[in-house]
Parts: sequence; structure tokens; C-alpha cells
Amino acid sequence: MMQFIRSNVGKALVFLIIPAFILWMVLEIGMEVMGGAGARAGALGSVNGSAITVQAYNDAYNAMMQQAQQQGTEITPETERAIREQAWDQLVAEILLRQELSRRRIRVTDQEILWAARNLPQPDLAQQEIFLTNGQFDLQKYRAFLGSARATPEIFAQLEQYYRESLPRQKLINQLSAGRFLSDAELWRAFQDRSETVTVDYVALPLEKLAPTAPTVTQAEIRRYYDEHRDDFDRPQGARLKVAYLPLTITEADRAGTIRQAQELRQELAGGADFAEVARRESDDTGSAQQGGDLGTFGRGQMVPSFDSAAFALPVNEISQPVVSQFGVHLIQVQERTGEQVKARHILLSFEKDPQEVDRLEKQLEAVAANAERLGLRRASQGVQGITFRDSVELTSETAFLPGVGPAQEALNWAQQAQVDIAAGDGSNVSEVLESPQALYLVQLDEYYGAGKMTLAQATPRIRDRLIRDKRIEAAMGAANKILGQVRGGQSLEQVAQANGLAVQRTGPFSRVMGNPVFGQANAAIGVAFGTPVGQVGPVARTEAGLFLIRPYERTEADRAQFDAQKAAQRQQSAQAMQQELFMQWLRNARENAEIKDNREKLLNQSAAA
Repeated sequence: MMQFIRSNVGKALVFLIIPAFILWMVLEIGMEVMGGAGARAGALGSVNGSAITVQAYNDAYNAMMQQAQQQGTEITPETERAIREQAWDQLVAEILLRQELSRRRIRVTDQEILWAARNLPQPDLAQQEIFLTNGQFDLQKYRAFLGSARATPEIFAQLEQYYRESLPRQKLINQLSAGRFLSDAELWRAFQDRSETVTVDYVALPLEKLAPTAPTVTQAEIRRYYDEHRDDFDRPQGARLKVAYLPLTITEADRAGTIRQAQELRQELAGGADFAEVARRESDDTGSAQQGGDLGTFGRGQMVPSFDSAAFALPVNEISQPVVSQFGVHLIQVQERTGEQVKARHILLSFEKDPQEVDRLEKQLEAVAANAERLGLRRASQGVQGITFRDSVELTSETAFLPGVGPAQEALNWAQQAQVDIAAGDGSNVSEVLESPQALYLVQLDEYYGAGKMTLAQATPRIRDRLIRDKRIEAAMGAANKILGQVRGGQSLEQVAQANGLAVQRTGPFSRVMGNPVFGQANAAIGVAFGTPVGQVGPVARTEAGLFLIRPYERTEADRAQFDAQKAAQRQQSAQAMQQELFMQWLRNARENAEIKDNREKLLNQSAAA
């Protein structure tokens, strides 16, 4: 949860020279990645003639698997496949990087390593308690350690290896980002995108109702689309599904109930209860809850605005009143404050639907699931109040996300198992009721597929569904604008929705960059939500999730004074983000232009045959 509580900028990195993407050093792959010529016997593959050895691949895979297990990740067959692909991609990237460093003749001297070791500590060392003073890294303590007997030859050897690997990478990044500068206007806009939020009322406009006649699609149109979008059909593992869902829309009554719960916990703490124990028991921030709610030390602007304001105004050791953010309700205790840094802990209560209402919705979906066994999910969903049906939804291992539902790895896991059960003659193509933080939902399996390039025949059902949807949206836009015209004519959004058999729902708060479980991210709906005055209905928003009428309910504005106070830190963090993006862009380009041979499947088949 910590990555969501903190703003999108994330934690402030202490030193620019240590980019966040150097996972390779943690896994200690080193030069074992390259085993010589690409034709070397037993090599899993090669990159521009440099072999990837079986040993290096196994080391990377095992390290990633161990890390996933330590983090409590459920190890499913899908997880294992994803980790294997990640291990392969990492080894390819390591070789490309080494080749580029060689091509550019980027080296480091012993003097540069000595200077970095004294002045730029490895990030994990910088967080060690023995090097902190009032919660902040103390360079003098670190240098004293390097000069003491506790700094063994083994430690110096590890530090030398670290800097010999990281410093050339930083030199490459510096070359890639040379001449790039972020203006104050760009920083302000980025700050607004992160910190400004909006809560909206909306009406989802069902395409089947607005354009009931299914458009026709010719084979020529399908062929043309396939030829023009060939890259779109290089797919990861995934499934094509029908989806029916009931949103778990948080009402004002639900929000008030969560605030009351937070107030009760605050009274418990005021009565002498141990904060850490209550956090472990009650907090929905699973990451910090295990540490008794501890958030560590952070500076201004690293948390979302409401949390940030409360943390820097709260007296030390006092328990805050309930603080509302887009993540729920927080109880905050500041343990230390030094200048612009705060050490704090918190308890987070997420906004949740009333349990009795959730039970009612679940029973409603169970009845739909029973009918779907005979009728199919589309027909079983028709006429059911509040339910939204979506056809031909793609769900992949890379983007396990469903519009209106949110994270949907559970659905992908079910689809994978359903395929096996159906093939064995003992399964259903309709799921049980599944749940995400945003919705209760059902899925019907149309197809589960492996990774690879789709042929035209394989892609045809998806292309046909896509073209039908695009044409249907075009046809529905006329009817949607007529409904909007009723609002423009003086009727309220509620009146218009009721007259058309629809419902007004509420979602948010959300920022421009965090996306929304109903609308998605970076699309017309987000633009309408932020571009329309509060209380007014904007133009029809066309998104991948469908058509919407949107009326902003509440909006928070960015604090210019807060931005000015942390502009220097923002510039440093934004520069780091820009450097990382430039590096990733270079890596994508290098990979596209490289000659990469992947023999994994061939070797696995030979092993299976043997």
C-alpha cells in the first residue's frame, strides 16, 4: 500500500547517482550473463552474438522467485511464467547495457570509485540505523565506519564491485539526458497532475441500449485492421472474457461509517491502547501494518496532500483526528520532526461498502451466474438492475485489469484453471462471484491463450468485436448527445438518468495521473472530470470503457505555496524520473534493433522428448 499512499513521485532518492532500476546488482548476476559466443553449446540464447547461459538464467529466476516468496506473493503457474519472462528480459537488458558501455568506451577509474565510496553510500547502507542521526543519514558516521576495523576486506570488495557496476551506468544515463532541463512551468504542471483530485457523479451510457442494432463488419475490414495493427497481436498469455459486474460504489453513508470507525479507534488509542498493536490489527495498509504502522521518514510533498498537511501540522506524539484521502481514512502519529522531515506512523481504514449491501449484491450475482449456465452471461445479465455487461474483454498477464472492475488477476487465474477443467470435461465456462475493491463480478470464458503472435484467423474474433464496438460507439454518440441535450435543456442529471432507465453513481477522488477504476487512465473521461466546472455536466466522454456523462462533485486545487516550498526536491525527483524514462527508451530501442535468439522453448522441448 505504501506505493499508493506516497505520491507518484515516490520516495525521494538520497543520491542521484544511484538509479532505481539497478535491480541487476541486487541479484548479483554480473558477468556470468555472457558466456561467450552465441553458438556456445547449451546456451539458452544470445544477444548480438553474446550467449545467455543456463546458469545465469537459473540464477536470475531463482533470485526473483525467492524475492516473490519473501514478499508473500502467491506462486501460481501464471506467476512462475511471468517470473521466467522477467528473468529472461533482465538478462537481455544486462547484455545490451554492457555492449553499449563498451561501444561508448565508458569506464571508471579507481579514483572515481574511492570518491563515490566515501561520498555516495550504497542505498541499503544509507538506511542502516548505525548511520542515522535524528532519522537522517549522517555522512560523518558513515566515513567513520569506513575507517574502522568493522569495515572488513569483504565489505570493501562488495562496495568496489557495486561502484564498478553502477558508476558506468550512471555515466550512460548522464550522456542520454545531457541538455535536458525541466522548467518551473513543467514542474508545476506535474505537481498539479499529482496533487489535484476530483470526485464526480456519472452516468454510464450502455452501448447496446443506445445502438441496439449490431453493425456489420466485412472480412476486408478485418484484414485491413490486422495489417495496420500487426504489433497489437504480439500478445502475452491471457484470456478473452465476457464480464458482468455490480459496482461497489462508496456512498456518503459508507464514508461516514468509516470515519466513525476511525474515531472509535482514536478513542481506543487515547485510552492507552498500543498504537503498533492497533495498526497491526486494523490497518488496511498491509505494508506498514506489519511494522506497527511505521512509514519511516519522509519530506514535504512525498505524501498525498491531505496526509502531508496533517503530518506537518500535527504536534509530536499526538494522535490526529481522522484524515481523509483518496485511499480512505488515516489516523496519524508523528514521532519525530526535524526541519522539513517527519518520522510518522499511521492506521489506514479503507472506504468499504456496507457488508449487508455487499451480501445483497452477491446474492443477486449468484442468481445471474446460475442462469448464465443455461443462457450465457449476456442474456442472464439483461434486465438486472445495476449490472453492467461487457463483451470480448481482453485480460492479459501484463495488464490484469478490467474496466469498471479494477485489478482482476483473480479472473485470469480462474480462466486458466477453467480451461483445464473444461478440457477434462469437468468445468464451467462461467465463474463464481469474484470480487475486487471496486466491484463484484462474473466472467464467462471465451478463450484462454498462450503467448505469441496471433495469425489473422486467431485475431479475427477480436478484430470483429473491436470494429463492431467502434462502429457501435459511433452510432451511440448521436443518442448520447440527445440525452446530454436533455440536461442542457434544464433537466437534472438525476432526472435524465431516471427517464432513460439509468443510474447516477459517484466515484473518486482521483488525480489526473492515478486513473480511475470506472473510466481508466489518461482518457477523455479524465479530461472531462477536470475540465468541467463543479456542478455542471460536461460533454459525452468516449473511452475504452464506454460512454459517460460526467458531473464533477468536488475538486481540490494544488497548493502553490506547498509547491514552492518543495520545488527543489521536486526538480531532483523529476530529473531522476526523466533520466530513468530516457534510459528505458534507450533500452526499448536497443532491444528492437538487436539480434536476439531465444532457444528456451527448443531446449525445453528437447528435454521433454528425452
